[in-house]
Amino acid sequence: MMDIVKNVPWSKELGFEMTRVEKGHAWGRQPYLDHLVGDPTTGIIHGGVITTMLDTISGMACASALSEVRMIATLDLRLDYMRPATPKRDIIGEAECFHITKSIAFIRAWAYHDSRDKTIAIAQSAFALTSLKRGAPA
Repeated sequence: MMDIVKNVPWSKELGFEMTRVEKGHAWGRQPYLDHLVGDPTTGIIHGGVITTMLDTISGMACASALSEVRMIATLDLRLDYMRPATPKRDIIGEAECFHITKSIAFIRAWAYHDSRDKTIAIAQSAFALTSLKRGAPA
């Protein structure tokens, strides 16, 4: 499952990597790269990079929680930025799928450097779940 991300063009550009996936949980690492800086005067990584990372690991947590392969799509993604990332440091992402209904999965995710005690950003998202069979109900 982790190899899927390696084939996504934007993840190659960002250098993003999935580091661990368990049922309903996913972890990833966003390396600090100079071309991802949003403000050259501070050296802080662009917030869009963190958003992308949290959306991706949330999708992986969702997919890993399912008992069968289904198509998933982000319905809603809310991020609260708690503090800026520290320049020149990689960012760790962690996501947990905490509830699944017939057609929607709900995920919480965190971005941090060392531990969730000092988060950079917190995300809450909902993913649509649909069947892979054409014309079949979700």
